[in-house]
Amino acid sequence: MVVARECSTEPQLLIAEQPTRGVDIGAAQFIHQKLLELRSDDCAILLVSADLNEILEISDSLLVMYEGKIVAFFEEPSKVSEEELGLYMLGIHRQDEEHIGRAVNHV
Repeated sequence: MVVARECSTEPQLLIAEQPTRGVDIGAAQFIHQKLLELRSDDCAILLVSADLNEILEISDSLLVMYEGKIVAFFEEPSKVSEEELGLYMLGIHRQDEEHIGRAVNHV
């Protein structure tokens, strides 16, 4: 109900933190579809999720943070392996500042 309520207001920005946590598969699919519809309607969505598959499936771009700092930016999350993401998430790898800076200008 919360997702439907928030989607009905035609937001310009939506912060979705753990949007499918604790819901069944059908509800999760509904939520994903709503998020994709909002994205198609030019709504900016910040998706925060512990579900890596969820992030990789529905995100246009991806920022990885470690200890409160952005350590990686990927323009096409579907092309990044879980293993590679894990190295950034653990702080083992870090992209250079120029690459990370592209996130600011990413549309």
